[in-house]
Amino acid sequence: MKPGDKAKRLRIYISSTDKFEHKPLYEAIVYSAREQGISGATVLKGIMGFGSSSGVVYTNKLWEISEKEPLVVEIIDESDKIDSFLKNNKNFFESIGKGHIITMDDTTIIMHRTGRKR
Repeated sequence: MKPGDKAKRLRIYISSTDKFEHKPLYEAIVYSAREQGISGATVLKGIMGFGSSSGVVYTNKLWEISEKEPLVVEIIDESDKIDSFLKNNKNFFESIGKGHIITMDDTTIIMHRTGRKR
């Protein structure tokens, strides 16, 4: 991807306690994206949030014991790669049995630099 390229941003809102086959759901999503040749994925940790299924507000205040925090997995890539990722993972997202929401919007690449492998 280069500056000026049109791309899509995929955002997957989940919880830090969600699991898929005994491992964190966010890890399963990121590894799946990597296996499918997506340029990159980032997991963002929310400091506060709630979902429509429970309505409970979760936060990471120091005095609270709950490990449940909102997470967002964000993936930006070319439109066809994002569409393919969603198509290949449709059954995955339908089978996880946890509340989540997936959004997608158009974006424009302003700068894309890659680092050197060590």
